[in-house]
Amino acid sequence: MAAPTGQREGNLEAPTRHPIDWKNPEYYNEQSLMEELERVFDLCHGCRRCVSLCQSFPSLFDLVDESETMEVDGVAKEDYWQVVDHCYLCDLCYMTKCPYVPPHEWNIDFPHLMLRAKAVKYKKGDVKLRDRLLTSTDNLGKLAGIPVVSGVINQFNKAKNFREILDHALGVHPEAKLPEFHSKPLRKRLAGKVAIDAQGTPAGTTKGKVALFGTCYGNYNEPHVGEDLVAVFEHNDIPVTLAEKEQCCGMPKLELGNLDAVEAAKDANIPVLAKLVDQGWDIVAPVPSCALMFKQELPLLFPDDPAVKKVADAVFDIFEYLMIRHKSQLLKTDFKQGLGKVAYHAACHQRVQNVGAKTKEVLSLIPDTQVTAIERCSGHDGTYAVKSEFHKHAMKIGKPVVNRVKQAEADCYGSDCPMAGHHIENGLKDGREPQHPISLMRQAYGL
Repeated sequence: MAAPTGQREGNLEAPTRHPIDWKNPEYYNEQSLMEELERVFDLCHGCRRCVSLCQSFPSLFDLVDESETMEVDGVAKEDYWQVVDHCYLCDLCYMTKCPYVPPHEWNIDFPHLMLRAKAVKYKKGDVKLRDRLLTSTDNLGKLAGIPVVSGVINQFNKAKNFREILDHALGVHPEAKLPEFHSKPLRKRLAGKVAIDAQGTPAGTTKGKVALFGTCYGNYNEPHVGEDLVAVFEHNDIPVTLAEKEQCCGMPKLELGNLDAVEAAKDANIPVLAKLVDQGWDIVAPVPSCALMFKQELPLLFPDDPAVKKVADAVFDIFEYLMIRHKSQLLKTDFKQGLGKVAYHAACHQRVQNVGAKTKEVLSLIPDTQVTAIERCSGHDGTYAVKSEFHKHAMKIGKPVVNRVKQAEADCYGSDCPMAGHHIENGLKDGREPQHPISLMRQAYGL
């Protein structure tokens, strides 16, 4: 029987991603961008499956419903930017909701269309000083990590009067939870792990030894997570090394639309990581966004760079790695204590890596532990939740997650994304701090 012809309601094939043609001058043609935004917005308006995901879609549909025609052609092109500004590139619409992603003939890739719009906006110079500062994570970390300076900044960030000044001066919401800085970053704490030589025991697709990409957040803001990762991996006879140098993966600059800065980060990181891969090391990162950057975004931005592909093929999610080892009976289960009830938030950038619920699977191996998985966006999403104009939307998006944590009556809670964990903490307001799943695992081992 011949296959039906004509338009199809959704895909039967697996979704596929097209390379991002960002070096083509046409990519920055605002007129053609607006034409593509109108085309995609019209299709989204007719579908509306994604209305519950983030504020981009309610903003779009409100613009349509309040227009004279009640169609997309009644919306002013200038108002399209409202939709763009609310997108934080979580990728969930593409990966979990939209039935019209490629290879469907409608070819909708909403996140990467928003990325193009952000790049056009950035190229025009339409970017706030606040956004440049917030996405300069390495520079912020180095400055705030200076002894004494880190303590002063941490205290100021908790002072109501200072936060009000920060709100008026830069547009950082006074109730947003800002990360703390440490004067002794991860690279100093693990100085002895830099460029070590070791042998690993291969299992499945893993080589049995890992290079830790510490990330700017893991280096300056929560170095204990990296320390906990090393403790857990070495307990399982997996040697860990640190790259000789690293800088931000580029995800914050990607979300800003500054693709030249993304390329600069790629040029700094990829040669170092590719060398480690050639030496037989796998790569892991304690923040899912960084792993996703290397696994998905850089290969799409630089599809003809063999070193980028080499690194992408060697990057693993932390718990994906541990579960592969477990399937070969190489993950130790000599846990010393249970965790009780755990409310675990699966971060968006971990979910879209398509590795499955590996964090939940690993934590569920711990005796006397019941894991409640929460698969909804926390609403933090990079810098979105700290911006004054978006904070209330971020808290609204995260409210269902906060409610699920409360309903679970959990003994502890956390997320693969440390920033998401703190955003949940901001919603709970009960004094309990989140714990990264790898930290919970270290606790269960009694290390």
